[in-house]
Amino acid sequence: MRQNVLEMRNITKVYPNGVTANRNVDFSLREGEIHALAGENGAGKSTLMKILFGMEPPSDGEIMLRGEQMRFQTPQDAIAKGIGMVHQHFMLVPSFSVAENMVLGMEPKKGFSVNYEEAVRMTQALSEKYQLAVDPRAKVESLSVGMKQKVEILKALLRGAKILILDEPTAVLTPQETDELFKQLLVLKQEGHTIVFISHKLKEVKAICDRITIMRSGTSAGVFDMADVTEQEISRLMVGRDVVLKYDKVESFYGPPVLEVKELNYVNALDKKALNNIRLSIRAGEIVGIAGVEGNGQAELVRALTGGLGGRVKGSAKVNGSEIAGLDMRSIRELGISYVPEDRMSQGAAKEESISDNIISTRYRSKDWNKGLFLKGKSIVRLAEKLIEEFKVRCSGPAQPIGMLSGGNMQKVIVARECSTDPILLIAEQPTRGVDVGAAQLVHQKLLEMRSQNCAILLISADLNEIMELSDTLYVMYGGELVASFDKPSEVTEEELGLYMLGLKKQQGDHTGRGVASDAQVL
Repeated sequence: MRQNVLEMRNITKVYPNGVTANRNVDFSLREGEIHALAGENGAGKSTLMKILFGMEPPSDGEIMLRGEQMRFQTPQDAIAKGIGMVHQHFMLVPSFSVAENMVLGMEPKKGFSVNYEEAVRMTQALSEKYQLAVDPRAKVESLSVGMKQKVEILKALLRGAKILILDEPTAVLTPQETDELFKQLLVLKQEGHTIVFISHKLKEVKAICDRITIMRSGTSAGVFDMADVTEQEISRLMVGRDVVLKYDKVESFYGPPVLEVKELNYVNALDKKALNNIRLSIRAGEIVGIAGVEGNGQAELVRALTGGLGGRVKGSAKVNGSEIAGLDMRSIRELGISYVPEDRMSQGAAKEESISDNIISTRYRSKDWNKGLFLKGKSIVRLAEKLIEEFKVRCSGPAQPIGMLSGGNMQKVIVARECSTDPILLIAEQPTRGVDVGAAQLVHQKLLEMRSQNCAILLISADLNEIMELSDTLYVMYGGELVASFDKPSEVTEEELGLYMLGLKKQQGDHTGRGVASDAQVL
């Protein structure tokens, strides 16, 4: 059996507010393995890795690296000892080239200036060694998400990382990009690197990892050889109950169109056509899904429908006959539209405010919740308590600041707020990103429940399993266009969807209406 290259022993982390994030956690890594770290949001995974990477000090416990006790006080301390971390949200300078990002903070010099050609040479050599092909001179802002991830991994390797922590590395990748990443991780493994793979995608965890540590409620629920546990067993260990990984959707009898979008166009500040003649409709009781790699117009479509583009959008978007293109979000909400935004931290929640305040933030103007100058405090607390119980939010109560919750529990509050106003149209943008399987199941069941209550739902998601399981009609966006549509999403493979998402395939003719899965051309 291979020796442990790293051991975290009895790690405990108690924050000043009394919250215990980790309690006597043991975590070990063997040299040359890919080790999964899984658990619910709030289970303590992120805190444990922040401690390992020097972002948080432990309250108790020790870290042993190759038999030597370590105390990482900053990420630089961890990097100096060969530990690197690729965060879910990339930390690259968009206007810099790949080579400039690679050497940032350790630039090779030529006299008093940066030796750019040496930076290019270093990048090229490293990318060839690890089969992570990148163009050293390309601007980062022009790269795909998958290519940016390669740059982040190469950055860590250039700084000497032998242990690499990857946080949700496949969250926004197509199946083809995921397959390519897995091949590259196996190359790193063969070179003797050790990889921590943090993910909620259990199918992928099973495919690539050698062992798994499962976290639950701040403690370790066990370490297992991957061959010895099923996806269902991992889910049960994570959340303490059986989790539904597939849904039997009841047949929906659609009502009239609620949302009708016609010839929607938008040219962004870079003079690029971010939306190109978008046409779609969503009927009452229907979930319409849109799949696509980030940056292909999904965000602009959502902003056009939620007031983020103002009068700069051209074309028509009507809800029950009322034009919403150009309206602000308040006016849009008054028409019965709810919105779960992609970024819960900057758009979905006021972090310093309480759970109660966040829940009431979209409806406090209603006479149901205010009496002139004052809000109906007791009624608001009762509403918050009801939703906390219904959505199984782990918190100390309605008065707790939402910013103190884990990402998954914060997402539950946002989804609870948006689903509890009886909307006629719900726009759900990446509703389960970074959310564990238990919380994702709860969100999915709520969307299906709203569908059965005749709510029209627009679902934007990079999670192909989610979008294929839930959608009644599925579109694919690429380059600001709807390039394919499917009336029976369950009959399409992830690999085929990936071809459309990468722009390698496009349906012929008018695929902006309710189309068929055939008549595709390879580009």
